[in-house]
Order: sequence, then C-alpha cells, then structure tokens
Amino acid sequence: MSTAAEHRDERSTQTEQSSFDAARLLTALEHLRAEVARTRLPLELPDVGDARTDLGRLLDQLDDYLLPRLRQLDAPLLAVVGGSTGAGKSTLVNTLLGREVSRAGVLRPTTRAPVLVHHPDDTQWFTSGRVLPHLARLTGEEGEHFDAKKLTSLRLVSSDALPPGLSLVDAPDIDSVVEANRRLANQLLAAADLWLFVTTAARYADAVPWELLRTAAERGTSVAVVLNRVPPEAMAEVRSDLAVMLRQNDLATAPLFTIPESTTADGLLPEQDIVPLRRWLVTLASDARARSVVVRRTLTGALESLATRVPRLAEAADKQDAAARALVDDLEAAYAEADRQLEKGLTDGSLLRGEVLARWQEFVGTGEFFRGLETAIGRLRDRITAAIRGRPAPAEPLGEALQTGVAALVRAQAEDAVERAAGRWRARPAGAALLDAAGSDVTHLSPEFDARLERQIRDWQRYVFDLVRAEGQGRRTEARVVSFGINALGVVLMLTVFASTAFIPTGAEVGVAAGSALIGQRLLEAIFGDQAVRALAARARADLIRRVDELMATEQTRMVALLDDAGVDPSAAGRLRSASDDVQTSFARMPRTAR
Repeated sequence: MSTAAEHRDERSTQTEQSSFDAARLLTALEHLRAEVARTRLPLELPDVGDARTDLGRLLDQLDDYLLPRLRQLDAPLLAVVGGSTGAGKSTLVNTLLGREVSRAGVLRPTTRAPVLVHHPDDTQWFTSGRVLPHLARLTGEEGEHFDAKKLTSLRLVSSDALPPGLSLVDAPDIDSVVEANRRLANQLLAAADLWLFVTTAARYADAVPWELLRTAAERGTSVAVVLNRVPPEAMAEVRSDLAVMLRQNDLATAPLFTIPESTTADGLLPEQDIVPLRRWLVTLASDARARSVVVRRTLTGALESLATRVPRLAEAADKQDAAARALVDDLEAAYAEADRQLEKGLTDGSLLRGEVLARWQEFVGTGEFFRGLETAIGRLRDRITAAIRGRPAPAEPLGEALQTGVAALVRAQAEDAVERAAGRWRARPAGAALLDAAGSDVTHLSPEFDARLERQIRDWQRYVFDLVRAEGQGRRTEARVVSFGINALGVVLMLTVFASTAFIPTGAEVGVAAGSALIGQRLLEAIFGDQAVRALAARARADLIRRVDELMATEQTRMVALLDDAGVDPSAAGRLRSASDDVQTSFARMPRTAR
C-alpha cells in the first residue's frame, strides 16, 4: 500500500513533468509564431485574400492569446463582449459596472477605442501589453476624445464593480460598416478566454453572428450568449428557438441569459434584468477552479485548431510556390523559343542575303565571281587563288552589313521573347498583377538593349579578328594572312559562321547564299587548312551564341526580378508544417489534467 509521502512525491513529479511539458509547448509555439510571421503570400491568386486573412488572424491569436495565456495561466480571465450592431453591448457593460465607461447611443459605430475594464488589483496584467500587444494603452476617458487613436488603442478602465480575476472588453461591432472595426472585433474575440456574445430578439438568427459562433465552436472557445431586448410576451418562444440553434451548432453547453425589452435610466438597464448574468460572472471570477476550466477549455481549443489552420496556411504557401514556378517556367519557355529561333537564324544562311550578299560580291570582285558556281571545284579554287593573289576590296562594308543583319535578327527575337513572356504571364492572375504593378517598361525591351547589343557584336567581331591573327602566326600562313588582311579574313570567317552549309564536303550547292558560304570556306581552307577552319568557325559561333544568350538573359532578368521582389519563399510551407508538427507533438505530451 502506498504511503502519503509516496503520493506527495508522485504528485510532485507529475507537477514537474507538467511544467517541463508546458515549457516545451511554449517553445514550440514561439517557433511556430516566428514561422507564421515570416510567411508571405505576395502573389495574387484566386483565393489569396482569404488565405491572407487567415494568416493575419492566426498571427493575432498567437500574439494576443495563445502565447500570453500559456506564459501566464493564472492571469485574469478575459471576457470579450461582442455582437452585432445595435445589440446593446456597451449598454450591458455600463450596466454591469454601474456607470458609463463605454459610449452607447444611436449613431453607429458607437464603440471607438475598445474598452477593457478590470479590477484595480489586476491593473498590472493589462498595462504591460501582455495581451493585445499591438494596441497602445490609454487610460481614463482620453480614448473617447482622440479619433486618430480609436482603432490603434485599448482604453483601460479600472472598476471595483468587477471582481478580481475577471476583465471585460467592449468590442466594436462584428458587422460594422467600417471594415477596420470588423477586423478589430475579430481580433479581440480571438484574444478572449470567454466570448460574451450579445444579440437581440430581432437579430439572433443573422448570418454574421453565427459564422463567428460556429468558428468558436470549432475552436473550442468558451461562449456565453446574452439574448437582449426580448419582448416579454415572446420570451419563451425566442429563448427556445435560440437554444435549438445553439444545440445545432455544437454550442448546447453555452450559458444563455435573456434580458427583456425595457427602458434605460441614465443609459443603464434595470438592475434586476442583469442579476443572473452578474451572479454568473462573479461566481466565475471568484471560483479559481471554474475560471481555470474556462481558460483551459479555450486554450485547448485554440491549440487543437492549429492542427487544421496551420496546414491550410501551408497549402496557401504551396500554391504561392507553384504559381512562382509556373511563372518561371513561362519565362524560360518564352526565351528558350527565342534562343532556338536565334540559333537557327544565325546558322541557316538567312543572314547571307540582301545587303550582306551585295557587300560580299563587292568584296570578292563582282557578280562575275558567282557565275562560275556551276563549274567544277577545281575551277572554283582557281578563282579563290586569283582572289588571294589580287587586291580584294576593303572588308569594312561587308563587316558592317553583317553587324547590321545580326543586330536586326537578335533584336527581333528579343522583342518576340518579351512579348511571349508577357502574354504567358497575363494569362495567369499572379503574373498579370505583377506586370500591372510594374508598368509597361518590363513588357518592352530595356532602353539600354540596343547599346548593349551593338557593343556585344563589335566585341565579337574583335574576338573573331583575334582568332584569325592568332591562327596566322605560323610561317607558312603568315605571309598569306598579311597579304589578304586580318580583317578581311575575319569577315570571311564570320560569313561561314552564319551558314548551315559550311563544311559540306561536296560541291553541289544550291543558291547563291549557300555558294557564298562555301566559297568563303574554301578561301579560308586554302590559307589555314580545313581542320583549322572548322575549329575557328566553331569557336567563333560559340562565342557569338554566348554573347547573345547573355543579352537575352539580361532582358529575362527584368521579369525574374519582379518575382524576386515579390518574395515567394519555396521553403515556407515545409517550415510551417514542421513547426506545426512540433506544437502538436508537444501538446499531445501534456497531461490531460494540465490542458
């Protein structure tokens, strides 16, 4: 048989374990709070508005209720008086206190800065910002006179009419015409240990209050309902109907108080009408066990609700990440198509027409040079040899024609790429919103594009000349290179780069442009040899494509920057789920007696 000492030791061990588990739960909850605060939902998706609201409400409840309550379980019970417009919340609070502490009247909304009433002995619990830390503290009547502070402040009023251990908050209307009032009302209700929900005989079936009451039931929040302004002759019928609705919405255990319709005196209800409610509140405040039951029920419900609320937020973060990746895919697809078209245009011989072809004819001698394309390769080589031994025309016009042709091709594909990318983005809500916010600049080429393009082409031409110069350093080729000219041979090398027919081993060519490329190739081979020419052309082509890719990437980066600036975090969902799992694991380890 166990001794009394053994029982005491067992209870002591359980208490220590409970304290340890509570500390672990608090640590997990603080980590979750940090992850929720880090979460951003910047992209405009179809359901992002609701997700942002959920995020804000979750963060508010963590800051306003869960963390402060878990840190100080013995703090006074916080009862928030909430309800619809004109339900008589402020009048009820004033009557409970025996004086006007919260403005009541005909004009709406009447409640400006929310009013928190507490016993003087409990002042320290509320002046420190323990609960509702984002609301500034005002004392006395000053909150009623400074409109600029009305929705950013909490007016503290001490009153001996309230017993120690209980505080009342008169909240703004949950269906106020002012959105900020509605938002603050929801925030205050989420910070409550107890909802004292006030409705009337005329409005107890309204949709908005029941949405909040169902939320309270889902989260396990302690609720008491005050049915106000009930005509005496309809008291039984209305009370019975409301009781049925409470049972249907899982609130059968919620205490229900009825106040008959009556005339106020000095803005207060008749004292006898609120006796049952006052007695219940006083009993709740004076009975530590009863108060603890209310607090722990609401705390447990709020903690359990995290098991569904945080995963929903994580799903919203997943959607943000998926939308961001889809926009990146759109960009990459648009610019990949541009890259394919550019590489094709730079190597399929399409540049070797028009102005380039005319300058090439001038460069090698006249149109007579091309009338021998149908002859044998031997005769073609004779003409090349003749061209080498002679004094060819300057290479500058041909080089300029090539430069102009390349610039036009690259610019056209760059314009097509940005138009395709913008079109794909506009087909998605998130992309359309980003483009609208950025303006039209990102849907056109950047103002610096042409200058960068010109610089890159000129740098590429210098690179090609350097290749020719380096290749012509040998004794056997140096004289020929000097005779023909480095620039001239460099231009001819460029010509071979722009033709897919380069290096075809047969002489059966079709078309003047193809013949131009083959002649240029044979000319270079006569000087450097076929293997060297292949290597030179490959290096020149690769360098040009690299430079063009850099240009296109720079343009693409402008739209990528819009996504980067939005700040979508691909790891946010995973961190939220992990933090939520830690909270639920820590909560599950808490002894049921400590919940």
